[in-house]
Amino acid sequence: MRYTKTSTTFQGEIYMKERLITLSFFMILIVFIFGCTQKTTDTNQTTITVAAASDLRFAFEEIGTLYEEKTATRVVFLFGSSGNLAQQISQGAPIDLFASANKEFIEDLIESEHLIAETKELYAIGRIVLAVNKKSGLEIESLNDLVLKEIDQIAIANPNHAPYGLAAKEALLSSNVWDEIEQKLVYGENVTQTLQFVQTGNAQVGIIAHSIANVPEIEFTIIDDTLHNPLEQMLAVVKNSSHIEISLDFANFINSSEGRAIMEKYEFTLPQNQN
Repeated sequence: MRYTKTSTTFQGEIYMKERLITLSFFMILIVFIFGCTQKTTDTNQTTITVAAASDLRFAFEEIGTLYEEKTATRVVFLFGSSGNLAQQISQGAPIDLFASANKEFIEDLIESEHLIAETKELYAIGRIVLAVNKKSGLEIESLNDLVLKEIDQIAIANPNHAPYGLAAKEALLSSNVWDEIEQKLVYGENVTQTLQFVQTGNAQVGIIAHSIANVPEIEFTIIDDTLHNPLEQMLAVVKNSSHIEISLDFANFINSSEGRAIMEKYEFTLPQNQN
């Protein structure tokens, strides 16, 4: 049987088509307006990219949020091991400010003319801690306890390019346990990944930065800082930055009373004499 549309049906279809066309028009208009607004906002807002050592993640994210609220400048962080970040800067990565976990990488990049020497400044001194996964059931209080047979894996950051990993190695050597526990070591790409190894239980124990140790999954003991070279953390503005003045302003904000209060909150020691 042939189907024939009634007038009512036909009018209903026209009405629905008109509604769809109208709705589509308004959706396109909203997207257009939003896109223009977003484009304007992005165009007017300056963005700086900060390459920062992994131990700074918690502290710098808080400092960055506060700085954005005060200045409307967007701060984008690239966290990693200081050695890997230094290599990226030396290869021309679009970075504005470098905050290293030690001063050596900063001084090397100044010598190679990748950083502005006049902008270098100490902003913190880091500490390392012995972290234990709470579910492991281990009672570890010193580096000497790492020789226990119950411990299968010990996590540290890779000492070849991570300053906190190098400090961990120095402390283990000073404690005369390195040779005995070297086969147990697993290496994180940076100190944040090292923390994750301990958090997840993939390593029962690890040596990490004090600044990121306050997490629910672990308990920790501060390691004597005479067992390793000082973790003197330094920053400097990248010479090829498109936003040198703003990057320097953010660097100054890190060392301002507000920035230093946040650094202290995350257990960094503040250098008394900036250089």
